[in-house]
Amino acid sequence: MLVGANLLRRLLRSQPSPDDGGSGLIITAIHQLRSHYSSTSELSTRDVGNGETKRESKWFTLPPFAKTINASELGAKLAGKSHLKSPSTAASAYETTALKWVLKCCPKLPRNLVQKLFRLRQVRKESITMEVSDDGCRVENTQVKRIGAKDSLNVGDRILLPISVGEFPEEKQEHGRTDEESNFIRSLELYKDPAIIVLNKPPGMPVQGGIGIKWSLDDLAAAWLCYDYSEPPRLVHRLDRDCSGILVMGRTQTSAAILHSIFREESLGASKHDFDNEKRVLRKRYWALVIGSPRRPKGTISAPLQKVVVDDGKSDRITVFDNYKIMSSQHAITEYRVIKTSPHGYTWLELSPLTGRKHQIRVHCAEVLGTPIVGDYKYGWQAHRRLQNLAESDLRKNLNKKASKENMLPFGLDMESGSISDKRLHLHLHCREMILPNVSKALENPGSFSDEDLSKLKSLEIVAPLPSYMLKSWDILDS
Repeated sequence: MLVGANLLRRLLRSQPSPDDGGSGLIITAIHQLRSHYSSTSELSTRDVGNGETKRESKWFTLPPFAKTINASELGAKLAGKSHLKSPSTAASAYETTALKWVLKCCPKLPRNLVQKLFRLRQVRKESITMEVSDDGCRVENTQVKRIGAKDSLNVGDRILLPISVGEFPEEKQEHGRTDEESNFIRSLELYKDPAIIVLNKPPGMPVQGGIGIKWSLDDLAAAWLCYDYSEPPRLVHRLDRDCSGILVMGRTQTSAAILHSIFREESLGASKHDFDNEKRVLRKRYWALVIGSPRRPKGTISAPLQKVVVDDGKSDRITVFDNYKIMSSQHAITEYRVIKTSPHGYTWLELSPLTGRKHQIRVHCAEVLGTPIVGDYKYGWQAHRRLQNLAESDLRKNLNKKASKENMLPFGLDMESGSISDKRLHLHLHCREMILPNVSKALENPGSFSDEDLSKLKSLEIVAPLPSYMLKSWDILDS
């Protein structure tokens, strides 16, 4: 399948991103596709090497590749891990694959469509080399060849995308959204600058779309949180569907890649037991209400995790795995401290995951501390069965009310019910605080910052208020 007509028209209408990562090379889709549009002869038999005859075809020609910011390298520097990079990594600081360059130049193009073009071998690379003729003159020699998604580009190479207009079905129209829904999504914003946008994720909403998911934050952010940017915000980390709190998104491909690198470097450093609190530039602090109380008021949990299949393959769960040597890549570390205890058998904990494994905090609380999180029926089912005896206790007396339609938020969300006063408990796990490097400042003039300068940049400190049902549980236990 080639690029659809409607998609190309939408590309021609797109506007430039205010922040291009300091490169200045990424131009708007209209400039990409109109200014660089050309009619190019496809390859001769010598160029293709597969016996094709020469023929004429029109292509969309992207801007020539040039050195740009290496997001991985800058992210490592911000994380204070650049000294661990090997010489080969430094040498490839400005290398880019064909797939990355297409996505960078055309942020509106769906990634799966671009990947399909590469799989079908419908993408070409135009390279210009200088040769010396018999009379001693320097002559430009242009070659056009097929290129794979992972093939590297040299400075000056151009990518040619195929065009075929009017042969493809109309794109599906997006379902309309209401002003109430739009205002609700924008009300989740905690912080925004040219590089990132931070949301206070509501519980019950998945961060990423998939089979059976009607609404997800990445899709909703693409619909309403682009503002004057030509590309949608991108996820750089995950929160469980029923978890709430701080969710960071990159507003450009460059800033998202830098954030990815920071999160990755911090997690890798912790896995190698390099977790000096004073040197950590990324800190995440969760609040959780748990059933029971840990033996010690604070400590560090270091236990590898493994995914196991249950229910005859119908589902899976994460569990602590004792053989560290085999599962070293899934090593998980979580720091915790007790915030306050309750005579009713509950404890408020602050948890700081140093690694980013799936369900890490939930499993560490349930299996290592023996204190499952309130509302976590997956890993604390037995503890919640015992809680049913409290159904008529003073905690729930006259408080067990169903949520009315007036309390329901857009997208069917309900943040009022689910406290310990209700029979059906919501997950009491909230990413409350995050400290991370100021990526926007680092991108203002990245070439002028030394490693030492980057380490001195003031960090961002973001705090997300608790959802209503967790506040209610706090008040009940505090009374």
